[in-house]
Amino acid sequence: MGCCESSFLAETHPEKDHRHKQHHHQSLNPPLNHHPDAATAIGIPSFLEFSLTDLKAATNNFSPDYIVSEGGQRAPNVVYKGRLQNRRWIAVKKFAKLAWPDPKQFAEEAWGVGKLRNRRLANLIGYCCDGDERLVVAEYMPNDTLAKHLFHWENQTIEWAMRLRVALYIAEALEYCSSEARPLYHDLNAYRVLFDEDGDPRLSCFGLMKNSRDGKSYSTNLAYTPPEYLRNGRVTPESVVYSFGTVLLDLLSGKHIPPSHALDMMRGKNILLVMDSHLEGKFSTEEATAVVGLASQCLQHEPRERPSTRDLVATLTPLQTKSDVPSYVMLGISKHEEAPPTPQRPLSPLGEACSRMDLTAIHQLLVMTHYRDDYGTNELSFQEWTQQMRDMLEARKHGDLAFRDKDFKAAIDCYSQFIDVGTMVSPTVYARRSLCYLLCDQPDAALRDAMQAQNVYPDWPTAFYMQSVALAKLDMHQDAADMMNEAAGLEEKRQKGGRGS
Repeated sequence: MGCCESSFLAETHPEKDHRHKQHHHQSLNPPLNHHPDAATAIGIPSFLEFSLTDLKAATNNFSPDYIVSEGGQRAPNVVYKGRLQNRRWIAVKKFAKLAWPDPKQFAEEAWGVGKLRNRRLANLIGYCCDGDERLVVAEYMPNDTLAKHLFHWENQTIEWAMRLRVALYIAEALEYCSSEARPLYHDLNAYRVLFDEDGDPRLSCFGLMKNSRDGKSYSTNLAYTPPEYLRNGRVTPESVVYSFGTVLLDLLSGKHIPPSHALDMMRGKNILLVMDSHLEGKFSTEEATAVVGLASQCLQHEPRERPSTRDLVATLTPLQTKSDVPSYVMLGISKHEEAPPTPQRPLSPLGEACSRMDLTAIHQLLVMTHYRDDYGTNELSFQEWTQQMRDMLEARKHGDLAFRDKDFKAAIDCYSQFIDVGTMVSPTVYARRSLCYLLCDQPDAALRDAMQAQNVYPDWPTAFYMQSVALAKLDMHQDAADMMNEAAGLEEKRQKGGRGS
């Protein structure tokens, strides 16, 4: 699957030049050794190096308005939201100056975390190493932190079944990291648990990297720090489990209780002293007793007496209820519509097919349209009609035959040969390859090709329509609706003359 790099350009439409320049410096990029299907299986972009220009554009030059982390600009490591040119939202963590003096060490650490791909993580999708600047880029989670939902809620507290789901999902995230030889998580707390657009809890990948090469791993109050860390200053797998115990306490009590105080209450065997009064008794005593017992085990003073991450998952899995209820329903948050709303303007047959996401109809229309919209996008001199040119046109011809016959993988290969030569640029080839990628379930690559079609032919409605379909496939429904409206507007302008789709 092609990667879909992320960025956050306020609420504007993409610029006319969508070309996203990826900078790969081999000296900084260790090999990415992970299961080849790991990223594509769950629709996560491949890990890559971003330029500082990319990230400045994404965050409006690191505007204070884009800060989403606690502590604002005063924090040593600030997290910004951002939007890339392909309209994917991202989170960008900006490390303190000289936190990682050696760029190679920073790149190796980032690539180590970037290998991980799991639906329980807010995954790391890139990094930037430019002069003194050190930044990492992750998937953006739009529905706040566990701390916000537990400690600062406005309309409703988190119901018991959802708290159990949070506990399990974070345990599964830690177990996955352990299985991938990345068992150390720095400063695990309720601010590190984020909610995605479906309301599902995810563990921030930022905690898998230290805040600096030799910096502290815990920023929280010493009362919440594993006792052995106070002795030796080292994070261990057992200290991560201790911190998970403090998150369990947060889920049980709805408050940030120091572990020593909570242990005193739990020893009294009266779990009601620990439980969040805002639950109003709506929880199973049996389930709550099991979670209290697990929290107590995690908070044992001796590291060797704490459970493993596998034990955490094994204990929490049988406690799950309401498995058929989506997380966003339990959290009381809204979810995007499944399809973009119908634009106000009338749509052409292609626009109608794209609004229905009817790939078969789109295919028929692109076959019928042929190359009439390419007129004027290429002006070739006599010298360019070389053997290479003839070979390139032959590749396009084979691509057209495969496209007509619905052999979409072969069409991708042939159109790629045509595009890679670069002598002649065809928006229609990009649009056709974009549809091929959609039919092969590769919406990231489809979006890139539709954007390239717009580069070549900035006012071509077909390019915008294809972007709309790809964005909808990526569950970016508001952006898809915006793009559909823009395409319809371009068609309306062109009905009285000029090139049209």
